[in-house]
Amino acid sequence: TKIAKYRKRISYKWRLVTKPKLKCTVLIHRPCLLVFELFKLFYNHRGGWCLENNFLFGWVLREMGYDTTTLSSRVFNSILNDFGPLDSHLVNKVIIDGKPYITDVSFGVSSQVREPLELISGKDQHQAAGVFRLLDKGDIWVLEKTARKPLVVNPEFAKSSLVNRKETKQIYCFTLEPRETEHFLDNSHKLQTDPASLFTNRSICSLQTPTGFKALIGWTYCEVTYKPEEGVDVLDMRDITDDEIEQILREQFNVKLPNKLKLVCNKSFYTL
Repeated sequence: TKIAKYRKRISYKWRLVTKPKLKCTVLIHRPCLLVFELFKLFYNHRGGWCLENNFLFGWVLREMGYDTTTLSSRVFNSILNDFGPLDSHLVNKVIIDGKPYITDVSFGVSSQVREPLELISGKDQHQAAGVFRLLDKGDIWVLEKTARKPLVVNPEFAKSSLVNRKETKQIYCFTLEPRETEHFLDNSHKLQTDPASLFTNRSICSLQTPTGFKALIGWTYCEVTYKPEEGVDVLDMRDITDDEIEQILREQFNVKLPNKLKLVCNKSFYTL
């Protein structure tokens, strides 16, 4: 069944094992498009961004009988030093054993949660990527993470803008107001077409692994290994050539695209 196939793509800890973000057409979950989304995610070994993965994940939770609410969120922009103006990210609130949790299977890289976060303010919630924390600010909730120190293997990338050097960073904010599909349609279009959008300025592909994650950001390929026992995250980074793109996508991310991918890496805010 469709549910059985989906459950093969997520672990018991509620996470997708693949999440390529490849600057391709984003499909907002609507009943007439769900079959196509399933086809892309399962049979074509593709992922998507939050508006696809988290909408689909919310659908699966509801089909499995969970009380699930779709929420919108605004991602923190380090250039503005504030949360972005658009509801550009999507998460789900789910009731588990009578308690509310936030689930998010599609933020990616080091900000990806791998277990539901209990919706309680100020509680340290330890996960593979670091310590996550939800903060009730009154009119909004804020998700932040305290990270380990980055240890960059390659000296030429020691000062790379991709490396996050903040010990504690804000990831996004959200409200508890339920959202329907229509709420995200205009913003989805803007994210795909606005010249100032992150997704028109950077090609992003990331994959969570048992010990960390892999990412291809523009022409920079990264393998990150979490080492909590040593208090560091080890970053192995290198630039690839255009001739390596298809091989990297196929061998490292299990992605084969129907058309040749043209990488993009303009100046924009983004860290691993």
